[in-house]
Amino acid sequence: MENCIFCKIVAKQIPSDIVYEDDELMAFKDIHPAAPVHFLIIPKLHLATLAEAKPEHAELLGKMLELAPKLAHEQGCGVVKHADGSRSGGYKTLINTGPDGGQEVYHLHMHVIGGSKRNRD
Repeated sequence: MENCIFCKIVAKQIPSDIVYEDDELMAFKDIHPAAPVHFLIIPKLHLATLAEAKPEHAELLGKMLELAPKLAHEQGCGVVKHADGSRSGGYKTLINTGPDGGQEVYHLHMHVIGGSKRNRD
């Protein structure tokens, strides 16, 4: 899409702090982070919203979800299971869809937001 900011990031026309890239996906830090760790995972394929995803996009969506915990761990907010069975760390994933869902950029993207609770607000 000609005027899509995320397509321009994929094309390297706009700089970003990239944390991951392969043939299908890109992840980069959010420019207005809501927490100590806040990055976006996007498909390189322009898909405006999750609502527009079709069965042929299922594998791509699965790759986005599979990538989230790996990158969360690398960025310092992965879930850690301790010897006593307890867990620490964590993050949330968020996909805003449509105007009432809070979507501002119409290129499918998943927020991964985490870090210590005491460092967030």
